[in-house]
Amino acid sequence: MLSSAIILFREVLEAALIIGILAAATRGVRHRGLWIGAGIWLGIAGACLVAGFADVLNQFAQGMGQEIFNAAVLGLAVLMLASHNIWMARHGRELAAHATSIGNAVSSGTQSATILVSVVGLAVLREGSEVVLFLYGIFTQGGTTANSMLAGSLIGLVAGIAVGTLLYRGLLHIPLRWFFQATALLILLLAAGMAGQAARFLIQADVLPALIDPLWDSSALLPEDSVIGTVLHAMAGYDAAPTATQALCYGLTALVIWLGMRYASPQRVAR
Repeated sequence: MLSSAIILFREVLEAALIIGILAAATRGVRHRGLWIGAGIWLGIAGACLVAGFADVLNQFAQGMGQEIFNAAVLGLAVLMLASHNIWMARHGRELAAHATSIGNAVSSGTQSATILVSVVGLAVLREGSEVVLFLYGIFTQGGTTANSMLAGSLIGLVAGIAVGTLLYRGLLHIPLRWFFQATALLILLLAAGMAGQAARFLIQADVLPALIDPLWDSSALLPEDSVIGTVLHAMAGYDAAPTATQALCYGLTALVIWLGMRYASPQRVAR
């Protein structure tokens, strides 16, 4: 029961944090809840589909199918998050002007809605497929019952959603003049962290070299499997023992998104 609770907590927390940050960052977008809900259900449907082809996925690329699949999903999510932040750099002022009136539409609202559905769906797809495959592995090893796994899974599910909800509520209390800068920073770190995690999966699949492994090891100070470590891993891609390739992908992704935001800002465009 404990193992299934931990797995559900970690994976649900990661998805809940992503959804919470995006939900807070897009307040003022018309029908935001419907788009987020659509992304969640599409992600769940995709995770169920992945579960149905779990054996095929595990056999793909000489047993590295799950790593390549995760890296591909993370890569798509990074692109969508980068697009969101650059779009926000252009339309943030307009969105802020409508933030007190949820029913009003904003410019390029269709693009924002597409990004919401895509990123939320990808987040739920990745975490959901990992949950299914991890729990399947635990069950096949024996020593546990379906009832105990179900109980542990429910505990982990509730705990993960609760922590994600607390973050979302906290973001909503940030003064509006700082709100969009704060959420833009969180999404930048989120995208950079995903890029680092994608690099880790590609290294495990022997697609990328590690260069230096590990570049550092902070597990003694802050274990990655601790509560704080889990939250930092979900929000900013914290890795207690990253490779040099991970750090490089993290830094380059953050730099590219920051430059895109800077040159897409209305002040820069007006010059």
